Amino acid sequence: MNPVIIDCDPGHDDALALLLAAGDPRLRLLGVTTVAGNQTLEKTTRNALRILALAGVSGVPVAAGCDRPLVGELSVAEDIHGTSGLDGPDLDIPVAGVTGEHAVELMRRLISESGEPVTLIATGPLTNVALFLRTHEGLKSRVNRIVFMGGSTERGNTTPYGEFNIVTDPEAADIVLRSGLPITMIGLNVTHQALATDEIIAEFAGLGTRLGAVCAELMTFFASTYRRVFGFAHPPVHDPIAVAAVIDPSIITTVAVPVSVELTGTFTRGATVVDLHHRSGRTPNADVAISLNVDAFWQLLLTAVRRLPIGRR
Repeated sequence: MNPVIIDCDPGHDDALALLLAAGDPRLRLLGVTTVAGNQTLEKTTRNALRILALAGVSGVPVAAGCDRPLVGELSVAEDIHGTSGLDGPDLDIPVAGVTGEHAVELMRRLISESGEPVTLIATGPLTNVALFLRTHEGLKSRVNRIVFMGGSTERGNTTPYGEFNIVTDPEAADIVLRSGLPITMIGLNVTHQALATDEIIAEFAGLGTRLGAVCAELMTFFASTYRRVFGFAHPPVHDPIAVAAVIDPSIITTVAVPVSVELTGTFTRGATVVDLHHRSGRTPNADVAISLNVDAFWQLLLTAVRRLPIGRR
């Protein structure tokens, strides 16, 4: 099994990413760390705990991390994820507590204790990951790869050229992309291929379980805000694709290219500058996803939800 740590800011699509990571036997979920992003740190942490409890996941430590970006102030995505960060289904259930350590310390401990290199899967702003790399540089050799959902080879969703996770903390993304570690970037250009259509939502509802119903309710709420804010007929589910790419790398097609983060542009701060045609002459520093096997992705997610203890009929 591939040992992984999920760093997230749930968030409707982060919730689906957590379920996929917990429900696929090819991953060993060592821990979950939370960061402020889609909502405040208090809310994203509670949401992570609620999803793990709903899925019957126990014994996986959860630690809260950074409550703001490295530079500037936090701006949450309440217009997309609601006041709780997981508006839609009723998730008022008992939850476990967090560990008494900071997310970066939990990363350090789990990576140090692992018998094999650990893959970091980041589905929120990269603040925790960047802070880990800065403070524990000696452990970089123990990181197998960083796979993050963020950025785009095309346009953005928060500013014209900036995707939310990167715009929220451009300096953190810059640190990660300049770390020298193997990196896979899952951007909007690929996640917009995974649309939660009415048929997909019906498949989750048709599982006949509480967990399947919650997934359907999450995607239904997500669809309503995406329709209102962006005019999408069906919402893209971004974050679980980062997990799927670790489970089965063949599910995406990538190209090795140079990627930079714009830190100072008046209109482009937070944009990922992806040199697809190698015009800069710089050495590639990331494997950037450019296509997705959409049917295989949805089957992975459906199978994981079906497999989870509370997700069974």
